[in-house]
Amino acid sequence: MITSRAFAGRRYAVLGLARSGLATVAALVASGAGVTAWDEREEARDDAMALGADIGNPLEIDLIGFAGVVVSPGVPLNRHPIAAHAREAHVPVIGDVELFAEARGELPPHKVVGITGTNGKSTVTALIHHMLESAGVPSLMGGNIGLPILSRDPLHEGGVYVLELSSYQIDLSHSLACDVAVLTNLSPDHLDRYDGFTGYAASKARLFSLQHRDQVAIVAVDDDPSKMIAGRINHRLHRVSGKDIDPVDQARWPALQGPHNAQNAVCAIAVCRVLGLNDEQIERGLATYRSLPHRMELVGEVAGVRWFNDSKATNAASAAPALAAFPPAPDQRLHWIAGGQAKGDGLAACRPWFGHVKQAYLIGDAMEPFAAEIGDAIPVDRSADMATAVAHAAAAARPGDIVLLSPACASFDQFKDYEQRGDVFRGLVAALGA
Repeated sequence: MITSRAFAGRRYAVLGLARSGLATVAALVASGAGVTAWDEREEARDDAMALGADIGNPLEIDLIGFAGVVVSPGVPLNRHPIAAHAREAHVPVIGDVELFAEARGELPPHKVVGITGTNGKSTVTALIHHMLESAGVPSLMGGNIGLPILSRDPLHEGGVYVLELSSYQIDLSHSLACDVAVLTNLSPDHLDRYDGFTGYAASKARLFSLQHRDQVAIVAVDDDPSKMIAGRINHRLHRVSGKDIDPVDQARWPALQGPHNAQNAVCAIAVCRVLGLNDEQIERGLATYRSLPHRMELVGEVAGVRWFNDSKATNAASAAPALAAFPPAPDQRLHWIAGGQAKGDGLAACRPWFGHVKQAYLIGDAMEPFAAEIGDAIPVDRSADMATAVAHAAAAARPGDIVLLSPACASFDQFKDYEQRGDVFRGLVAALGA
């Protein structure tokens, strides 16, 4: 795990004991810090106590003298009482990524790449990690993807930590100066946590304000909000665009099809060039990359029909590029499974690509609102649930067709999370070919 003498002798409160919370407790205790930990779940408290933490609710104890309150990114600071309680005690509220930043001084010489954006950040993170590893550069993924960063063993000298950073994780960081910071794109999301879109955009922009003047910012300027952020950066800046990618080149990268993946690729290419990879190494990494689970993941081909799992598309802005990736052709029709718990932004971002869709199969709470919004633009099948949608799409599809799960919705009406939704879809597809 990653530890630091900087934590020794200090006391921290840890609120929330899921994977990253328990990894934080373990790293702090191993570093010689005192830890008071809390979770509503008794079994999680038992796990923290076994790691050497004291048990106590940070909302009910005197925080004066604590070095920090470490919270999960899922804690809504705009309405959770821990924010005010910590502020009264003059104690910072931080996340595990901030602890990683504070520990960097004791790690072997390395680089840190931070990737944020509304959509694409997971793919860009995984793609950079893959390109580095395929070029022989030690690399580790962390942040909002993979295992908790503090639970990982430090990289050897010359390694690169590639961090996917949500706006929440940036909010909880104060000293994270990324050697390379990336913004993939920006569109409205998570507005329940911010003072409108302006507040959300400001959270993303903070990643660049934390950098030093000799560090590099990479911004994809395909949308106006990202252009505005790029215009305010006054250190080393690389502007990139998905339009910079030659479609002939992109055709050689099987897992990076569609305009959204052109943007993902151009961001990753820019990072890897800054880090010293040559053209041959970059091309090899792009050509051998395989999709992340639930992100335009090809999960099967049954009777000549290809099935794609894009369950990670939890809003219309992230579903739209998936629709754009499959233009109609004489031997290819697109069947679209969408719906779930709507986020309030409707399907406006998807509308330009309705012409790509042969039929939509709608599920979940958003079924009727989406059907009304689609109107006569696309034939609609009110499937209601995933099993019915898969069965109806399988009956309608013919060889050469595509069936795409890209819900444009959160999953919580019928599933625990988008991963469970994608896993159920994958299982249903597998059963078709059994």
